Parts: sequence; structure tokens; C-alpha cells
Amino acid sequence: MSAKNLDNKGRFRSRTIGFRVSPEEDKLINSAVALSGLTKQDYIIKRLLCRDVIVQGNPRVYKALKNQLAEVLEELRRIENGSAADDELLSTIQLITKTLNGLKGERE
Repeated sequence: MSAKNLDNKGRFRSRTIGFRVSPEEDKLINSAVALSGLTKQDYIIKRLLCRDVIVQGNPRVYKALKNQLAEVLEELRRIENGSAADDELLSTIQLITKTLNGLKGERE
């Protein structure tokens, strides 16, 4: 049997909440989760409860930043060929900027 899933205050997490999202929303959520360095569960709980998501720089976060920036570069190259920027790309760029600014402040 698996270990009990406890929150940071030692409370047993016995309830399940599920919801549906579009593929585009799923991509944005997964990007935000990867850039946060948290598990998807912890990220969603913090956001739903209006708590701050504090990004701690670690190899997973830096790898996620690298991957997201590569995707943004690919999209920008596509746009350069005559396409228009979509809202999801702009949201991703804003999220990357916030994350990088937070990590910059962490070092100072």
C-alpha cells in the first residue's frame, strides 16, 4: 500500500477534485507548473487558494526555462514568416519574464 499523501501541515489529503481543460489551457498550466518547480498538485492548490507561488531556482526550473524559451523562439520564427502572435504565446512570455525577474531578485 502506498504512503499517505499529506499536506505541509501533516493533514491527510483524502479528497479528489477533477476538472476538464482544453488542450491549450493544459499546455499553459503545464508550462506554469514546470516554471514554478512545484508539483502540479501543489501549484494548483496554491493558485486556487490565492497563495503566492514562490519559485526557488533549481535545475528543474532552469531546464523548464530553457525549454520554454526554445518554444518561444520557435513561435517567434513562425511569426516572422507572416503569422500573428496569439494570446497563449504572450502569456507564456509574461510567465517566463516573471519567473526570470524573480530568480534575478533571488541572487541579489
